[in-house]
Amino acid sequence: MQLKSLKIFCDIVRRRSFSRAALDNGISQSSASQVVHHLEEDLGVQLLDRSKRPFVVTPEGERYYDGGLQLVSQYTQLEEEIRTLHDETARRLLVASIYSVGLAHMSAFKRQFSTKYPNAQVRLEYLHPDRVYEVVENGEVDFGLVSYPEQSRTLASTAWRNEPLVAVCHPEHRFASRPTLSLNDLAGESFVAFESDLRIRTEIDRALRAKKVEVRIAQEFDNVETMKRAIEANEGLSILPEPTLSRELASGTLARIPLKENLQRPLGIVYRRDREFGKIGQQFIQLLRTDTKFTGDGQKVEGKLR
Repeated sequence: MQLKSLKIFCDIVRRRSFSRAALDNGISQSSASQVVHHLEEDLGVQLLDRSKRPFVVTPEGERYYDGGLQLVSQYTQLEEEIRTLHDETARRLLVASIYSVGLAHMSAFKRQFSTKYPNAQVRLEYLHPDRVYEVVENGEVDFGLVSYPEQSRTLASTAWRNEPLVAVCHPEHRFASRPTLSLNDLAGESFVAFESDLRIRTEIDRALRAKKVEVRIAQEFDNVETMKRAIEANEGLSILPEPTLSRELASGTLARIPLKENLQRPLGIVYRRDREFGKIGQQFIQLLRTDTKFTGDGQKVEGKLR
């Protein structure tokens, strides 16, 4: 069995499509189908039930996919290490991040990192939180930056930093000149919220319920940038991570009021348990944690991040 065939099979399952996997690997759809046929012949089991549309992965196929994904990932990493043995920093680093880590700060940080390590090739991709976990688990990126990091059978996490949550409103809002606010002050206020399926929304709702505070949801969005635009339009106030507001506070388009309650949003780094990082991954994370633009209580890189 060739690793190329194993990779094609894994791509078919991951992409849930013969045609897309074939395109990814530069082959025809019929060739991709033949790869699976030959694997099934060699193994003597059915990996994909192609009588259904879309196809269904059999239990044997699921187990073969899990094991194959690890083998392909390890072999790809081995090839990369051999190619860059003469200069360990001359490797590509792929990072997925939620939007609200601060796009302006991350862009500046990427430039800083590239200046310090000119041979490193770093690509940052901004995605919905669910997609960050998905691409990390599928091995499409080296690690992900998320809020309220979660672990699973295949994914581990390590702390990065904590961000204070603050009240945010239009500069002409009656709360704008207040030195502090409590959650009780928000009762009955028009509120720009995160979408209900996001973890930060769950945590904010939990804090409001604990105070028996009800707000009037004016709008819901899945990212901080759109929420800030709505607040600038005076659609309501909100609770947002303080580091995401630097540009608007500097330009005076938003007002920030500290909360008496100590609410924080933890950020973390998620990665596959079976995947170790070389020198460049460690350098990226260490520099990220010491960057003065990001305040917090990030800890030293440990475990697999070495």
